[in-house]
Amino acid sequence: MPVSIMPHAPARPAPGAVPDLAAIRDGNADALAACYRAYAPALLALAYKLTASRADAEDVVHDVFVGLPEALAQYDERGQFSGWLARIATRVALARQRHGSRFEADDAALETVAVPADTGDVVVADRVHRALASLSPALRHVFVLRVVLDHSHAEIAALLGITPNASEVRLHRAVQQLRGLLGNLA
Repeated sequence: MPVSIMPHAPARPAPGAVPDLAAIRDGNADALAACYRAYAPALLALAYKLTASRADAEDVVHDVFVGLPEALAQYDERGQFSGWLARIATRVALARQRHGSRFEADDAALETVAVPADTGDVVVADRVHRALASLSPALRHVFVLRVVLDHSHAEIAALLGITPNASEVRLHRAVQQLRGLLGNLA
C-alpha cells in the first residue's frame, strides 16, 4: 500500500479539466480551495522531488497557491493547466533555493510520495527517494526536470540559467550516481 505525505488523497481532476479560473482571479476562496484539493498532491510530490524536504515542498505548494490569483493574469489558457502549474511550482522551488531556504535532505520526511500502486514495494520506493535526495541540488533538479517532467535540455537550461550542454552533463552525472547508489533493485 502506498504511503503518502498527504493525510488523504483527494479526487484527481479529470484529464484536461480546468478549475474556475475567473473565480480564482476574482479571489473566490471556494474556487481556490477546490483547485488546491485537485492539484496540490501532484505539486507536493513534484516539489518534494526537487527539494528533498517535506517542509520545503509544503512551503513551495503554499507559495504557489497564495500567488495563484495574481499568477493567473499570465496564464493564456493554452496547453494543460496542470502543466502550467507544474512549471510555476518548479520556478518557485528554484527561486526559494536561490534565496537560501532550507532545501536539505530531510531524513525524517523521506516518505514515499506517489508510489504506483502496482509496485507494492515501499522499500524500493524509499531507496529511490533516498538516492534522489542524496544527489546535489544541481543534479537532482536536472534529473527531475528531464526525467519526471520531460522538459527538454533547452527548457531546463532556461529555467536553471545554465547551457543545454551543462544540463546534459548534469543529467548524465545524476544517472551515473543513481545507478551506483541503487545498483540492482530487482
